[in-house]
Amino acid sequence: MTKPDPASTAAHAVPKPQRHVGRGIGLTLFGIVSGIVVIALIAAGFGLWVVQRSFPQTDGTIQAKGLHSNVTVMRNDRGIPNITAGDTHDLFFAQGYVHAQDRFWEMDFRRHVTSGRLSELFGTSQLPTDEFLRTLGWHRIAQQEVDKMDAATRAYYQAYADGVNAYLSTHQGSAVSLEYAVLGLQNPDYTIQKWTPADSVAWLKAMAWDLRDNVEAETERATLAPNYSTAQLHELYPDYPYDKNPVIVPTISTTAPAPAAAQPATAPASTIQWKSVDTVVEAAGALLGGVGEGIGSNSWVVSGALTASGKPMLSNDPHLGAAMPSVWYQVGLRCAKVTADCPFDVAGFSFSGLPGVVIGHNAKIAWGFTNLTTDVTDLYIEKVQGDTYWRDGQLVPLEKRTETFKVAGGPDVKLTVRSTVHGPIISSSGDFATVAKTPAVGSSTGEVGPPQGAPEGETAVSLQWTALQPGTTAEAIFALNTAQDFAGFRHAASLFDVPAQNLIYADTKGNIGYQTPGRLPIRGAGDGWMPQPGWDSAYDWKGYIPFDQLPVSYNPTSGFIVTANNAIVPPNYPYFLTKDWDYGWRAAQITDMIERLSSDHKLTADDMRTIQADTSFWMGKRLIQAYADVKVDDKGTASALALLQNWDARNEADSPAATYANVLWDELAKDLFTEREHPVSLDGQGRLFLVVDKLLSTPDSPWWKNDRIGVTDQRAMLEKAATDAYHRLVKLQGDNTSKWNWGTLHALTLTNATFGKSGIAPIEWLFNRGPFPVSGGASVVDATGWVLGEGFQTVTVPSMRMIVDLSGWDKSQWNHLTGESGHAFHANYFDQTEDWQNVQLRSWAFSPQAVAADSTHSLILTP
Repeated sequence: MTKPDPASTAAHAVPKPQRHVGRGIGLTLFGIVSGIVVIALIAAGFGLWVVQRSFPQTDGTIQAKGLHSNVTVMRNDRGIPNITAGDTHDLFFAQGYVHAQDRFWEMDFRRHVTSGRLSELFGTSQLPTDEFLRTLGWHRIAQQEVDKMDAATRAYYQAYADGVNAYLSTHQGSAVSLEYAVLGLQNPDYTIQKWTPADSVAWLKAMAWDLRDNVEAETERATLAPNYSTAQLHELYPDYPYDKNPVIVPTISTTAPAPAAAQPATAPASTIQWKSVDTVVEAAGALLGGVGEGIGSNSWVVSGALTASGKPMLSNDPHLGAAMPSVWYQVGLRCAKVTADCPFDVAGFSFSGLPGVVIGHNAKIAWGFTNLTTDVTDLYIEKVQGDTYWRDGQLVPLEKRTETFKVAGGPDVKLTVRSTVHGPIISSSGDFATVAKTPAVGSSTGEVGPPQGAPEGETAVSLQWTALQPGTTAEAIFALNTAQDFAGFRHAASLFDVPAQNLIYADTKGNIGYQTPGRLPIRGAGDGWMPQPGWDSAYDWKGYIPFDQLPVSYNPTSGFIVTANNAIVPPNYPYFLTKDWDYGWRAAQITDMIERLSSDHKLTADDMRTIQADTSFWMGKRLIQAYADVKVDDKGTASALALLQNWDARNEADSPAATYANVLWDELAKDLFTEREHPVSLDGQGRLFLVVDKLLSTPDSPWWKNDRIGVTDQRAMLEKAATDAYHRLVKLQGDNTSKWNWGTLHALTLTNATFGKSGIAPIEWLFNRGPFPVSGGASVVDATGWVLGEGFQTVTVPSMRMIVDLSGWDKSQWNHLTGESGHAFHANYFDQTEDWQNVQLRSWAFSPQAVAADSTHSLILTP
C-alpha cells in the first residue's frame, strides 16, 4: 500500500475506507532485519565480490548435467536471451537454467508466496499472509493440475524444472543472488529447495488472483450496504456507459474458423460467432476522451487494409503493479530444426519460473492479452454450526484440512482450513471479516440488504473462484506458442481458463481476430454483484459458458479490434458476464485515435507508439468544463483555475496544469466520498469518472451536501476543492505555478518486493531505484495508475509494451519496465527503464540472422 504524501495527511486527517486483501497480497516485511544487522553487514565487508558473484556467465561453455546435446544461448546488450536447442527437452531445460541465472531469488520468493510459505523465509510477520494463501490452496491446486497434464506438457514443465535445478546444483546462497546474503543474516539456516513443476504452475494462480477482478468491488459494496441504500449503491457503482464507450464484439457474424480440435472432425461448427465494432462514438465536445487505470491492459490489432505495409500490426501493454524487477522476462525459444517433434519458434514475454512464452509471436501468428474483467469470483454468506453448515434446510459436513506452517526462528504453527461447497471460508481475513460481522446480500430481485430467512449459526464468508479448480492454462501456453492459424489460436484459447483474458490475434496471411477464453460461470438466482446466501442452492453456479458460445471476432469490416478491459458485449448477450467492467475510457480513446489517424494516412509503428503514449485525461476534460464559470476570491486559486482553462487535458510530465487538475480531482473525490461519517471507497477511478460526471450534471444531488466539511451545494464544494488543491500544491511544489510538475508529483519508485520494503534505508538502497518522473495517469491510455486519497505516486504501470509488425518480424518492437536481470547492480537490472519512461521501444530481433547481428554474448550449455 502506498503512503499518502505528508501534506495530504496533514490537511486531510479523516477516516479512510480500509484497504482490502484484494488490493494485492500484503507482504509487510518491516523489521525483518534490525539496525544491528546493517552494522554487521557493513562490518563484514559486504562489497563488490558479494554483489557480483551471482552475476550470470553469458559467454563460453557451461556443463549442465541432464542435457541431451549442446544448447546455444545468445544475448544482446540488454541481456535478452535467444535459446536454440535440438529438442523440446533441451529447449525448456535451457530456459529454466537461464531464468535461474537471472531471476532465481524472484522465483524462490514467488513460490513461497504461492505456497503460503513466506514465514519460512521471514518469520512470524508473514503468518497472516501465509494463512490466507494456504486457505486458498494455490500450490495444492497447481499440483493437481500437474498431475492431470498430458504427457508432453508435463515433460516440458519437468525439463524446465530440471534446468533450474541444474543451475542450483552448482550455486547456493549468495552465489545465486545478493538477497540470499541479506537473508542469511536473519535466517542463516535457510537452504534453497529443488524446483518442481507445481512451483511453475502455481504462479499462474497468483496472476489469476491479481486479475480476478470484481471480488474487491463486491466486498466494498457489502461493507457499504449497512449504511447506504440500494439506490445509492447503484449510483456509486453504475452500469457500463454503453452510450459513451464501445464494446468489443457487439454484433453476430458467421465467419470465424472453428477452433482446431475443438469439434469432432465430422461435426459442423456450432458457434455463436461475433464480429468487432465497425464504428465508435464520435468526438462529442470536451466530454469524449479515453483513458485507463490500475490493473488492466490495452491491446489492439489493425488489419493490413489500414497499414502502410499492407500487413497487420498488433500492440499490447498489460497494466500491472509496478515491480522491481519487472514481472516480465523477454526471451526467444527456437528449435534448431522446427518439426512436429520440436515445433517451437517463438519469442516474447515470459514469466521467470514458467516455461514457454506468455505473450508474443511465433513464425506465423502474434497474440496479445488484456484482462477480461468478467466476474469469476463470488462471495457467499454461510451459516455454520460446529463442523457443519446449512444447505437447503439441512446441516451438511464442512470439508476440513490442517495446514502446518514452518516459521523461521519459531515453532511450527497449525491452521484448520474449512470449506463449503462454494469454496474456502475466508472470513478471518481483511474486509471479509467485516462482511461476516454485518452481512448483506443481493436478492434475486436486485435489492440489497441483510439476509432474510437465514438459518441459525455462526456467520462466515466463503469464496467461489474459477481458479480454485484444476484447469488447463498451463497447457494453453504451449498451444499458443505453436498455433499456426486462427483455428489453432482458438484451440489454445479454449484451454486458457484462468486468468480470463481478452485474446487478440494476427497472422502473416493478413488475418486479425479476437477470442474470449476463460472458464466463465453460469450463475443461478444471483448475479455476483453482492454476496449471496450460501444456504440456498438456487444461488449456486450452474456450470460454465460453453466455449462455442463465447464471443469471437474474425476480420471485422472495421479493420481493427480494440480491447482495454471494456465491456465485451452489449447487455443482450445471452449469458451474464459481469456488471463491473472497466468503464471504457481507454477503449474509446484508442478507438478514436485509430479512426482519426487512419482517416489521414496509412498506419505505421510510429502511430502505434503514439497511441501507447497518449496521455489524454477524460476527467481533466470534464473538470475544464465544470470549472468554466467558477470564480473564487483567492488569487492563487484563480491563477490555478486559469491554468486549467488553458490546458489541453493531457497528463504530460512537465505540465503545470496537469499537476493542478489531478490534485483538484483528488480533492473533489475526497470531499464527495471519503470526508463522511461512512467513507466510500475511492477504488476505481474509471468508475468514479462516470459517477462524478453524472453528479456534475445533477447539481441538486444530495452528494453535494456534506456537513462534515461545511458545504451545502455543488458550487460550494467545487470552490472548496479548487482552493484546497491550490494550497496543497503550494505546500508540495511552491507557489510558482509555472514550476508545478506532474511527473515529479506522480513519480515512480521501483521497489523490490522483498528487501526493498524492509523499512531500513541502507537495505532498501541496495535494491530500489528511482524515483522516475512519468507522464500519464489513472484511466489514461498511458496508464500510470495512482491511488485517490493516498498520494500521487505511480503504483500501477504498463508493465511492458510491444508492437508486432506482421510485415516482417524483425521490424517489431518491445520494451518492459526494468530489465532482464534480477541482480541488483547488474548492467541489465533497470537498463530499460529510461526507454519505458519515455514510451520508447527497441527493435525486436527474431530471425536467426537478426538475432546473430544483435547478439553480444554467446554461451554454450553442454551435457
